[in-house]
Amino acid sequence: MKKIRGNDVILSFVCLVLGFMLSFSYQYTKDQATKRNITDRQWQKEYEYRQMLIHAQKENRKLKEELMKKQEKVRQIETSLANKKAAYVDLVKEAEQLRMYVGKVKVKGKGVEVTLADASYIPNEQNATNYIVHEQHVFAVVHELLISGAEAIAINGQRISHRSYIVCNGPVIEVDGVQHAAPFVISAIGDPNVLTSALNIAGGVKDQLVNDHVVVKIASKEEIVLEPIFRTNHD
Repeated sequence: MKKIRGNDVILSFVCLVLGFMLSFSYQYTKDQATKRNITDRQWQKEYEYRQMLIHAQKENRKLKEELMKKQEKVRQIETSLANKKAAYVDLVKEAEQLRMYVGKVKVKGKGVEVTLADASYIPNEQNATNYIVHEQHVFAVVHELLISGAEAIAINGQRISHRSYIVCNGPVIEVDGVQHAAPFVISAIGDPNVLTSALNIAGGVKDQLVNDHVVVKIASKEEIVLEPIFRTNHD
């Protein structure tokens, strides 16, 4: 009886241990499966998020490329408009300069006044023509002023243009059909220093006029006002 009871105790102990091991194994397997299920769900979520991020990045690159293209198009339009505006401004300036050169607009600015007068003393009446101002003298001054940068010129207040003509008509000079008597005041708008230097250069216009017995006076002016040309016969 004692032996049988000892075996029962051992058998009971073995069953207890076996039951504990089975219970532990079941719980462990269950826990591992639960963990594995959680891990699988997390991986699936991470994959979905990663795909969403990749898609968002692609869309962002696409939108960025479109934005850059639109910005480039806007820049080209702005450049084109700026060029057109600059061209229009240049055209307006050119038109204004042309109007000024042809005497169509009133102009004012710094410049010089060149006065040409007949000689005060004529030693021989027979050679009096050698001591008075002729059209070539006036033309020489006008030509020198133009090539020296004069923007507008007038003779005795009468504006001249690229189509003007100057001729002698007896004791007077005719400018575009209008007669003027000496002295002749030639007004020119431009840089006074440049114009004065050009006229006074050694062996230049002034020296030639003096050699022809013409009295020459050159004065710089802070402001010269020249009225437009109103005639129509040369328009």
